Parts: sequence; C-alpha cells; structure tokens
Amino acid sequence: MKLCMFDDHRLGVIEGNAVIDVSSVLTAIDPARYPYPRQDMLIMQLQRLSPAIATAMEGATRHDLASVRLLSPVANPGKLVAAPVNYQAHLDEAIADTETFSRANVRKIHETGLFLKATSSMIGASAPIVISLPDRRTDHEIELVAIIGRAARNVRAADALDYVAGYTIGLDITIRGPEERSLRKSLDSYSVVGPWMVTADEVDDPHNLDLALDVNGDPRQRANTRDLIMNVPELIEFASRFYTLEPGDLLFTGTPEGVGPIVPGDTITASISGIGSMSMAVTA
Repeated sequence: MKLCMFDDHRLGVIEGNAVIDVSSVLTAIDPARYPYPRQDMLIMQLQRLSPAIATAMEGATRHDLASVRLLSPVANPGKLVAAPVNYQAHLDEAIADTETFSRANVRKIHETGLFLKATSSMIGASAPIVISLPDRRTDHEIELVAIIGRAARNVRAADALDYVAGYTIGLDITIRGPEERSLRKSLDSYSVVGPWMVTADEVDDPHNLDLALDVNGDPRQRANTRDLIMNVPELIEFASRFYTLEPGDLLFTGTPEGVGPIVPGDTITASISGIGSMSMAVTA
C-alpha cells in the first residue's frame, strides 16, 4: 500500500495517478493527551488501522494526483536519523575532493557513527527547497529512508526489518563546510521526504533498489541500495544500541556518489524503484 499525507493533512492511498481520500480513518486513532507522545500516532497504529483503510477506499473520493499538495508521509517523526558516507563510491569521491569535504567528514561510517537532523527541516514533495545561505555551496543527496514502525531498542540485525513500517525517498540537502553535519543539514526545507510511503510488505528487498537523481534533466546520482556499506538492518541495530527508535522515526540510509551543487531555479527529480518519483523546485 502507498500512503500519503496531502493538502490539509488528509490521508490518502495512491492508486495509479489517483489519490483515494481515506481521511475518515484518522478519527480511529487513539486520542492523545498532554504530554503528547514523541512518536507518530498514525505510524504507531498503522497495522491496526490497515483493514479500516482498505474498507474506507470503497466509494471514497478520488483526486487527481497532480492536483494535490503532497506533504511528508510521516507527519510527526520524533527523530530524523541519518547515516553519513554509507556508499563506498561516495566515500571515495569525498576523500578525493579535499576542497569540498573536510577531513573530519570522510571517515568510515563505523567510525563516524550516525547523526540527527532537526525535524523542523522536513518538508514534503510539493514544497520547494529554499536556499537560505546563498553564499555557501548547497548539495543534493538522494537516500532511501526507512520508516520505523514500532519501538526498537538493542535490536539484532537479524530481526531489524520486523521494525520497519515502510520506505520512502529522502533528500538530505547539505551545506558544505567545517561545521557539524547536524547543523549543516538541518536548515528549513533541507530534509525532503516523499512523495509517499510504501508499506514494508510491498518492498521485497530494500537492498536491491535503484536510486536516481537528476538536476534540470541532467543525471547526477545513479546507484543501487545493494552497495550500502551498512544495510538497513545493520543501521537499525547500530542506532538502537544508542537510543530507542520510535514509531515514525525516519532513518536516512546514506547517499551514493554523484552529489553536486544546486542553486535557485533548479528542478530536482528523485526516484527509487519500487517506491516512486518526485520533483521539487529549488528557490531562494
């Protein structure tokens, strides 16, 4: 099932070029009261709500996909967890480009560890990426994103995929420079998530997905998730040793080689096989 959030936080199921409005299901989410939970309530209860979503599709209003505004498919992630230099070819290009990549940022992922991005940096596929520091080089980075479906702490890699609710496309937009990654990658609009989530049961192998990113029609990044240094289960095992992963947390798995600068006026098109494609504008 492909699930999206659209317009004024309505819930939709993607079917071809249509968005089927199943927002009525949202009223079945267990109510929360202050202090509100850190996790995303829809993702936490998604397995329970799936039959109701299927029922709600019958006779539901359909919208043309091109007519709706796509938001992030996860509205309230508690954390955006990200893996740096997790493709060997990207590590090699970073090592070779000493002017762009500081030496502190070209260590292997096992040495560097993971980093967190601000949730305020997250946007959906229909929003523009806003370059707010034009004097700095800003780069695109396409990534497979795993959506955590239930609380995970000290999870073994062998069991880790059981904790994944689904997958989506992520763009980890990045300012280059000497500062910590979490600062340079957390500007408003610098975490693009979308265009929808594909539930885990529809992704046979998350480690055999083709990634592609173009800028203004020019190919920039081409790779397959089989080339990840640490795969999805290993990343979940690694992350859950340090902190609890909670429903709705987004795990950015790392970008492949081919990263490059973007400027206002550009259009980015990003796709991952089995998930979908999205295009977004870059503005000032």
